[in-house]
Amino acid sequence: MKHRAVKRRSVVLGLGATAGVAAVGGIALSAQASGGTSTSSSSDAGSLAFDPDAYTKLTTTVTDTAGAEHAVTYHFWKAITYVAKPVDATYQSLNVSVPVEIDGTAVDASNAPILFANSVGGYMPSSVADATGIGAGGMGAGGMGAGAPSGAPSASASASTSAPGANGNTNATGGALSSNQLLALAAGYVVVEPGARGRTLKNSAGEYYGVAPAAIVDLKAAVRYVRANKGVIPGDTDRIVSAGTSAGGALSSLLGASGDSPLYAKYLEELGAADASDAIFATGAWCPITDLEHADGSYEWNWGGNALSTGKQVDQTVSKALRSQFAEYQAGLKLKGLNGFGTLNARNYDEYLVKQYLEPSATTYLAALSDTARETYLAANTFITWKNGRAGFSWADFLTHVGARKKNTPAFDAFDLSAGENNEFGKGTVISRHFTAYSLKNDTTGLTAKRLDSDIPEMLRLMNPMYFLADKPNEGRSKHWWIRLGTKDSDTSLTVSANIAAAANGLGDDVDHLYYWDQGHGANTDPGDFIAWIAKVTGHKAKAGGKVKK
Repeated sequence: MKHRAVKRRSVVLGLGATAGVAAVGGIALSAQASGGTSTSSSSDAGSLAFDPDAYTKLTTTVTDTAGAEHAVTYHFWKAITYVAKPVDATYQSLNVSVPVEIDGTAVDASNAPILFANSVGGYMPSSVADATGIGAGGMGAGGMGAGAPSGAPSASASASTSAPGANGNTNATGGALSSNQLLALAAGYVVVEPGARGRTLKNSAGEYYGVAPAAIVDLKAAVRYVRANKGVIPGDTDRIVSAGTSAGGALSSLLGASGDSPLYAKYLEELGAADASDAIFATGAWCPITDLEHADGSYEWNWGGNALSTGKQVDQTVSKALRSQFAEYQAGLKLKGLNGFGTLNARNYDEYLVKQYLEPSATTYLAALSDTARETYLAANTFITWKNGRAGFSWADFLTHVGARKKNTPAFDAFDLSAGENNEFGKGTVISRHFTAYSLKNDTTGLTAKRLDSDIPEMLRLMNPMYFLADKPNEGRSKHWWIRLGTKDSDTSLTVSANIAAAANGLGDDVDHLYYWDQGHGANTDPGDFIAWIAKVTGHKAKAGGKVKK
């Protein structure tokens, strides 16, 4: 037997969750671990068979919002390579955590839901190789906490620090959802944490090997590995629920939308991915940075009138042109809003956002405050009316309330190729490329090309969940969607997640979508509700001790 000695870690979670959080793991966003390390138990290179005995036994103490501590003992498998022919095993590996005892009661997780939680941020590389336990992985080289890449083709690889957005990219918050993993474990669920290649990785020949579509192909390969090991890896492989934030939220939504699509077959075959399904059951996506070829237009429609933090307005000629592009795109989608709103277009989307999401978000926030705190907030934010327990305001006043926009224009396909997304569409030794005709036409770097590179349309399809939801609805998609975004998140447009929700809802899928009032990028203020939602949609009843009780 290969199991290892028990090691104890203490995980104390903050008490700042919002009112109404479910009893299942009602905790706040952040978690800090101390003490204890884990010994690697990677599978042999090229093998896609999971070794059920190669785990380390760990114990974690989770403190819920009521201050109660819950001891969770779990088996931890570290850095298992999930493809037979990895390009870089440091990133193409995953961790598995399986609870066996909660608060002194034995737990059988053999048929529990599987939370598939990625830590990608900014489309940069994410590695689990140095993790010491659940929720301890995160960004790899070029992200938050560099790790040396490995693997035959990339033995001298590095993450380029000169890549666009490599330092200070505002989307690089992929690790913000570690509370989801911890709560899931405490609820008796299996947790899989996959690594993935990212856009900044470069080998000794100067080739970028983590650009599109590497990240989504890797995550699909990881799902296939889990499903191929059904009955060996504990958990219900037909009840895999993905989770991710920012670019990780984009990849989570793409994973859900594109399940079993043949468009990825050649890429998966090149890696030696398992011959299994890559479809997932449910999708959790926080502030997804996606629909990139239309993101500049949607961003300007939303934030075009807001000044930068310097007080300077962006080029309004460019902003207006991009807003026009959004209007054309949105009209072509022919999406209907939730709750019978009607067809969404550039003229009514502001009304839709206010009525469907923003006023309900403010109402929930204000209703949870004490009378004194609510009066204080309303006195400081006089644009909000409070009548019969409901908040009301205009779209224009909301934009003023949010204030400065985060990004210049164009926000994603920068004229000077400086955006992280330009790097995401790099190729070979070319660090960055344009992916919209408008930005190529207005390029300021000296490019003379009149047309986008011929492979760009394919890359855009492979990276956009809307292709699989609105353009060509994919039967293998997830049918359950949990989508969240902060109302003050100007890293993206508020329409992006709303379009995903509308598209999924229009296909008859189950959609749970709301915005967090006054929260910014990467917010996750209702993690307990997410864990409870997983139980609801999967039909899973937590085993003895599997609920974190108040």
